[in-house]
Amino acid sequence: MNDDKTGKTKLGPQTRVTHAGRRGEWTGVEGHPSAVVNPPIWRASTHLYPNTKALKEGPKNNCDGRFFYGRRGSPTQWALCDALTGLEPGAAGTMLYPSGVAALTGAFLTVLRPGDVLLMSDHAYEPTRALGQTLLKDFGVETRFFDPLETSALDEAFCERTRAVLLESPGSLTMEMQDIPAACRLAKARGVVTIMDNTWAGPLGFTAHEHGIDISVMSLTKHVGGHSDLMMGSVSATEEWYAPLRRMAQLTGQVVSPDDASLALRGLRTMAMRLERSAATALAIAEWLEERPEVTRVFCPMLPDSPGHHIWKRDFTGACGLMGFAFRGGTAEARNAFIDALTLFGIGYSWGGFESLVTPADPGSIRTVTLWPPMDMAHTDQFAVRLAVGLEDAADLIADLDQAMAAWRAASE
Repeated sequence: MNDDKTGKTKLGPQTRVTHAGRRGEWTGVEGHPSAVVNPPIWRASTHLYPNTKALKEGPKNNCDGRFFYGRRGSPTQWALCDALTGLEPGAAGTMLYPSGVAALTGAFLTVLRPGDVLLMSDHAYEPTRALGQTLLKDFGVETRFFDPLETSALDEAFCERTRAVLLESPGSLTMEMQDIPAACRLAKARGVVTIMDNTWAGPLGFTAHEHGIDISVMSLTKHVGGHSDLMMGSVSATEEWYAPLRRMAQLTGQVVSPDDASLALRGLRTMAMRLERSAATALAIAEWLEERPEVTRVFCPMLPDSPGHHIWKRDFTGACGLMGFAFRGGTAEARNAFIDALTLFGIGYSWGGFESLVTPADPGSIRTVTLWPPMDMAHTDQFAVRLAVGLEDAADLIADLDQAMAAWRAASE
């Protein structure tokens, strides 16, 4: 434990996730607060009222902890919201969504209106880009992309119609670090809302609101769930934006099942340890990959010589197991041979679970204003791989990668 800037005792990450969301309101009954360790699973579409007077008063109290109707949740969902808010300093509240993409959509619909311009980091998650280029476009919102590595590029991208900026750090697939505080300062000077996809580090690794973000989005499918068995997203917002966020979520009928909320709460308890383990293993793999002749670049901001490492070191207190690398030359077929030869890495989307995963990565196909490969890489070095490192032993994963490199060499020849 140590003291924060207010002089209050600041608890460590594992202590925080152990106790978050376990208030007596969620884990006890009248006269016996905190009767159980875990908030029970409340399955209910209908909430009953003792009389018509209480029924009439129900809509007047729109906050967690007040029964109304199943769409507004019950103690199971409220406990998860409470826990996530408690992990995000500066957040006034959190809303839950059935997926990470639904959470991003909820954030966008809260802020943007027809005629607005959304500025989006060019290395953003592909489904986020798709939202800007399809759904938001249909609603009359224009999405413009900017180079996330040049603060001046963002500065020049603002216009009179700019309403919000979507930030992501590190970036999807290639893990570039963006200077979030600098971007937030530019946005706030113009009255522009900042939205961040903070799934990679989460609040234990990057306190988004403390660094200037107004609305922080996470895919709880990843680290919070942690076991590849649920789909969920969350949005935490500052005091200014929480009420509008809540209103939009309720208007669009956003709700998650209490069973999934309970799984997310269970996953939350071990999240800090899983992040620490997967990040350490990912760093060991990244260091090993740096020495491989088959590899031209490793995408991992924890590496001291990685572009943007100084930003990660300055602003972040943690990391995760998501990383990647690009082969030195080769072909798409050789890359496929490498992936198919792996035995401990499953081939599949998502990440943040206990198991390791691998997919091909083609950043150039989802870039608008930035080049891939970049100028300091050869055009032949375009075939990349994304690794989602899980909880297996580092030595075993490295051995698996090593034997798969032989398949890549054979296919390249």
